[in-house]
Amino acid sequence: MKLSVVILNWNRKGDTKECVDSLLKSNLKKDEIEIIVVDNGSTDGSEEELKKIKTNGFSYEVIPTGKNLGFAAGNNVGIKHALNHDSKYIFILNNDTVVHEDLIENLLKASLEHPQAGILTPKIYFAKGFEFHKNNYKKEETGKILWYAGGEIDWDNVYGKNIGVDEPDRGQYNTQQPVDFATGAAMFIKSDAIKKTGMFDEKYYMYLEDADLSIRMKKNGFEVVYIPEARLWHKVSQSSRIGSELNDYYISRNRMLFGLKYASIRTKAALVKESVKLLSGGRKWQRMGIRDFYLFRFGKGSW
Repeated sequence: MKLSVVILNWNRKGDTKECVDSLLKSNLKKDEIEIIVVDNGSTDGSEEELKKIKTNGFSYEVIPTGKNLGFAAGNNVGIKHALNHDSKYIFILNNDTVVHEDLIENLLKASLEHPQAGILTPKIYFAKGFEFHKNNYKKEETGKILWYAGGEIDWDNVYGKNIGVDEPDRGQYNTQQPVDFATGAAMFIKSDAIKKTGMFDEKYYMYLEDADLSIRMKKNGFEVVYIPEARLWHKVSQSSRIGSELNDYYISRNRMLFGLKYASIRTKAALVKESVKLLSGGRKWQRMGIRDFYLFRFGKGSW
């Protein structure tokens, strides 16, 4: 198999169906591509409904996990399946995305132009109505508001930043270039690279596993490259934004895991000092996240 597209679903069968439908409208060759939906322990009848999708000859499979394994482990189920099918490329794709018809064609082309790339990452727009600041844009700009035009890491504070977020796309990020990290919303991965580097680290469960994989790719001699010609739209989640309890827990814990693994000595010391303050004065789930880091409670942890 040339390409396996891995889509993780958890109780969002409508979004997943729309994502699959957009892929089926792409410029794809049926004998070269398979679509793998990993159902991550849904309780809304997703597995049964998604198996009914008519794919008009495209290879398509729904793999149930039986329980919610989280983003990292759930996607690893799909990656293992793809590797067992000898896929040359694996495309990790969020189920709340809709792809442009030439997205995969442009990613395949770019993969040949960047032989050292282990991961290619596309330009991502907010889907209409899912912008963070809906009243800030002209009507004709909606659907062209950037969510991601590459990722960069603030190593002093151990935070990932989406380049261009909230900006209308006027062509200001139209250059193919290496970036610090690829977002887990859309990671086009060469199988040879992931065989050498390894899959997502399941200790993260969710958040920062994409940055961790990107860093490990680089340490193994591969590049992470932003491809602006490849485009898609993301129904960005509002419930897990900064300040939510889920975000508090996993970001607090996983920043420690990521930062103490990769950051400078000075930044590591600052992280430990910050963690002591959060243990006493942070919000409830920040305190829980820091506590679980020091108790080595990874994966789903206390959430």
